Amino acid sequence: MMRVVLILLAALLIGGLLSLGFQYDTGYIRISLGPYLVETNFWVGLLLLLLITLVLQFILVFARRLKGGTGAITGWLNQSAERRARRRTTQGLLALAEGNWPRARKLLSSAAERADTPLINYLASAQASFETGDHDAVDEYLRQALESTPGSELAVGITQAQLQLAGNRLEQALATLIRLRKQSPHHPFVMKLLKSVYQRLEDWRELSELLPELRKRSLLPAEELDSLERETWHNLLQQAADDIRRQPAGSRDLTPLVRLWDELPGSMRRDEVTIADYARQLSSLGDDDQAETLLRKVMRNHWSDRLVSLYGRVKGAKPDEQLLVAERWLQDRPNNAELLLALGRLSLRNELWGKAREYFETSLRLRRSPETLAELSRLNAHMGDQDTSQRTLVQNLLKESGLPDLPMPKA
Repeated sequence: MMRVVLILLAALLIGGLLSLGFQYDTGYIRISLGPYLVETNFWVGLLLLLLITLVLQFILVFARRLKGGTGAITGWLNQSAERRARRRTTQGLLALAEGNWPRARKLLSSAAERADTPLINYLASAQASFETGDHDAVDEYLRQALESTPGSELAVGITQAQLQLAGNRLEQALATLIRLRKQSPHHPFVMKLLKSVYQRLEDWRELSELLPELRKRSLLPAEELDSLERETWHNLLQQAADDIRRQPAGSRDLTPLVRLWDELPGSMRRDEVTIADYARQLSSLGDDDQAETLLRKVMRNHWSDRLVSLYGRVKGAKPDEQLLVAERWLQDRPNNAELLLALGRLSLRNELWGKAREYFETSLRLRRSPETLAELSRLNAHMGDQDTSQRTLVQNLLKESGLPDLPMPKA
């Protein structure tokens, strides 16, 4: 309000001065420009000059306002485009979650340039393209994702490896993950993906070298790690044994298998499943003596039905001593059906037929095992007692079959 009053006072003052000027002096201004001549009263000319100045100033102010208005319009348009991109991104992610791959890809890729996080749009577009089987588009979207966001190499690489794994492109996935591990040697998810690739490629040697890192960083549950480690060394032992079997029968060298056993971590050398694997391979390659020695040493401090069953199968260099060792174990475990079965077999190896039958019968009374039944029936048959052998088989077969109790004709 005060500003308006001041402007009015200034206008009145200027008007009064001009009025006095008109009365005081009637001089004039003459302007000649080529063939044109302009003459006017001095005060009128001064007034025109002021008006021209005001008009020019108004034009400049208007031009500045117009320029500012264009920026505002541009900003408004940009904000509108960003809102539209956010909306399309949300719709695209919903379509992706719903499994509508073509719609998801269309929405996400079209909104990527204006999106707040274009990396997400491109990665999700790559996933949608993968689901439609368009692998060329997958590679292109991954490239755009990498270019859109500095420092996204790891995120893009992990997505690429996951899609390669899902597409069963195992060699490509392995190459991608090896490259990523060079960049981030201890990245947990990269190591877990590497584990999956090695497992599916059956590259047990590389997996055995990765396992200590997985265990050190607790990247998998302990039970799963134990199972994976057991599977890994089982397959390595199997591969080593298979390589030896391909050697000429008369000159087989078990050194690679023994050396591999020495490489096993302590936990695996104490694992009864792995011990049984190793002993079984030794026995199958003809080194029953070393297998028997290993099992006997282990059984001194660690009882295992699995291992005692295997002990009854291996043929040691001294079968009589092997039988005595097992009979000493029986003193502490008189009702162990698995040990009694092993003792029966060791008695057979020592040609102690009556003792063998006694052990088999005792084991069968404690646990009705088809394996023990077969051993007893075979022994009875070879001892000339065919009737007992057949009767034993039939009786146990009937008990195991779960047949109902029904009337039968009398013989």
